[in-house]
Amino acid sequence: MTLDNSLMKQQQFIDQVVERIKDDKNVIGLAVAGSFITNEIDEFSDVDLILVTVTRVADDPSKMENYARSFGDYLNGFTGEHVGERRVLICLYDNPLLHVDIKFLTLDEFQDRIENPVIFFDRDNTLKETISLTKAEWPKLDFQWIEDRFWTWVHYTTLKLGRGENFEALDFLSFVRTFVISPMLQIKNGKLPRGLRKVEINFPKSDLDKLVTTVPAYKMESIFDSLENTVSLYIELRQIIFPSTIKLRTQTELRTLEYLKEIRQLRLG
Repeated sequence: MTLDNSLMKQQQFIDQVVERIKDDKNVIGLAVAGSFITNEIDEFSDVDLILVTVTRVADDPSKMENYARSFGDYLNGFTGEHVGERRVLICLYDNPLLHVDIKFLTLDEFQDRIENPVIFFDRDNTLKETISLTKAEWPKLDFQWIEDRFWTWVHYTTLKLGRGENFEALDFLSFVRTFVISPMLQIKNGKLPRGLRKVEINFPKSDLDKLVTTVPAYKMESIFDSLENTVSLYIELRQIIFPSTIKLRTQTELRTLEYLKEIRQLRLG
């Protein structure tokens, strides 16, 4: 795989990693995920490496970092507990300045994957064979899980507004946008539910405009407006993508919206 000149820094880094690992008998293969899979790489793309090894590396952060240091001009790195994946070392390299995520997996772990990465190094065609014999599957959005929680989340955000804790309300609106509203919009538009990933590219203007209405300014009236827009958009999307088997929490919805109206009147008059 080759890239145009403006994207050579990513290609050159990957080639450099292949050169460093090819004689390491503990390395089974190297694959690249993310934008490389869909050929959507641009000058701002990071590199998502998957390093598959015979012995487990992810149990020892120092071993993870030793590999990372050998790949290039390593500036800094840390494990990805904050994104729920401690097997990933999140790295920043220099010359050129490049963000690189390295996921350290064994072959057994590589079988359980959400997408099929692009293979750049494959000792004995092991990764290719594994991909041919197993299936990649992106986690499905659990609509019932969302409906069971959404109205309580709205009530919680209303409580924060009632108390004047605007930053708390802002934070929760961001959470709902990332993990509920945007994934539902992605599904509506025939995409995988990847949160806010490339919404500016994937969504038609009408949907993007609706998503923008869920982003408030730091003003109580704006936050109330965005919360109500979030609710309206959720209901609209629910009608489009939820199967009939989903049990709607109608009574909780009704009482929550009554309370939202009451607190808005109390706070804004």
